[in-house]
Order: sequence, then structure tokens, then C-alpha cells
Amino acid sequence: MLYHPKWSKAKKRLMGFVCESLHSRVDFQVINYRKAHDQLGRAVITVDKVEMLSMCTITAEREEYYRERDIRIQSDDFSYDNVFNNRAIQEQAHEQLKMEGIYAQYDFFSALEEYFNSPIEVSLKSNDRLIKILCMLDRRVGKRTLRKMKEFMLEENTLVQDFYKLRCDAENIHSSE
Repeated sequence: MLYHPKWSKAKKRLMGFVCESLHSRVDFQVINYRKAHDQLGRAVITVDKVEMLSMCTITAEREEYYRERDIRIQSDDFSYDNVFNNRAIQEQAHEQLKMEGIYAQYDFFSALEEYFNSPIEVSLKSNDRLIKILCMLDRRVGKRTLRKMKEFMLEENTLVQDFYKLRCDAENIHSSE
């Protein structure tokens, strides 16, 4: 499934949300592999032209397959007839991957859609790490809000913390403030 609306429009909209201090340093890329059966590839967030996060569909789907297999082995459940059970196992495997920071390109698109359609206050409270990362780059999140977030950041995933530190450094917000 390719992203709709067009990625070029979505990227323009996304870049419009990036704060001034990081606008020239952060970039988002979507690489689709034309010869892949589903034409999906990966989505990438770069800072200073260095990949900070790569969301590769092939890697994520391979890992999801292994997680599903492990879940079936642990639960000794190898019946593939129950559609609801299969879906539950797949969702459990997918959630494990997201907790480990392994994302597919479609996870990025899904997070992007939710981010675009939610107020920034709602996005900041999201449980989705990709949405939180987008919030760390968002111009609508001001210095005062960033300072208030400091204590909560200790509980966040290291990737979200990295983007928080990046933003604070870009805004000249020091840890003593």
C-alpha cells in the first residue's frame, strides 16, 4: 500500500511542522522498492544527513514472523484455523516489535496520519513513539513545554529521549533549566 495522499504533499506538510531551529537539519524520506511485491520499502528520519530511525517493511515483517512463531511455541498453539486467534497473535507480535523500536514503513504512515489529524496536546500524550518523536520536532511545542517535559522524558524510550535532547540542544535549553 503506497501512502495516500501523495508522499510529496505529506512531506511538505510534515516539514511545515518542523521547528525553525531544526528545519534545515531534519529530513524525512520514503524509499519504495518498485520490484518488491507490495512496492513498500522504508521510511527514514535523518538528522544532519545521518539516519536516526529507519522503518523498513521487509525487516519488520521478517521480525514479526519470528515473534509470531515464538508466541506459538510458548503457548503451544499451532492451530491456524482460528482467524481471531491468528489476528491476536499477529497483533501481539506487532506490539512487541513497536516496543523494541522495529517499525515498518506503514507504521510511519499510520503514525503520520494520526499525528496530522490530532491536536498537538493529544499527540504529546500518545503512546505511539513515532508520534512522540514527531512532537519533539514540532514547532507548536514551545520552550516552556519542552522544559515541563524534562522529568517525564526519563521514563521515555531512548529514541524519544534522543529526539528530545536534539530539540533542547537546538533551542538552547540546558538540563539545568
